[in-house]
Amino acid sequence: MTDLGTLESSRPDRGPWTQRLVLFLRIMAGVSMLKGLYHWSLVLGIGDGTGSTFESAAMPWQAATIFFAVIDLVAAVGLWLAAAWGGVVWLTATISMAAIELGFPQVFGGRLWIAIPEFATLMIYVGLALMAGRERPN
Repeated sequence: MTDLGTLESSRPDRGPWTQRLVLFLRIMAGVSMLKGLYHWSLVLGIGDGTGSTFESAAMPWQAATIFFAVIDLVAAVGLWLAAAWGGVVWLTATISMAAIELGFPQVFGGRLWIAIPEFATLMIYVGLALMAGRERPN
């Protein structure tokens, strides 16, 4: 039986860029969780009062809201684990949100203040991933 000290000592040290990337992924996991919970609150009608906004909304808005309610929470788990699939799901969610905001303004209203941070986090992720990839030996 192995103890935790043996397992930790057998794991190679992470470089500074890899540590920054993992920290960024964990922060984005928290943001994705909050976004997913926000979309679920819209689906469940939390804070709507007597009438449900979700039931009276247009079908494209309902579909997009459910899509983001699910994908953001799945991305949050994958990002927290720093798994490769988490990054892929998060990239899908990020690009989808920006595309819906800019390409289909009738769904969520075409808010540029949502799309710009989505693209900014995407660029930060790409930069950190490239720098983390450079510090790994061949």
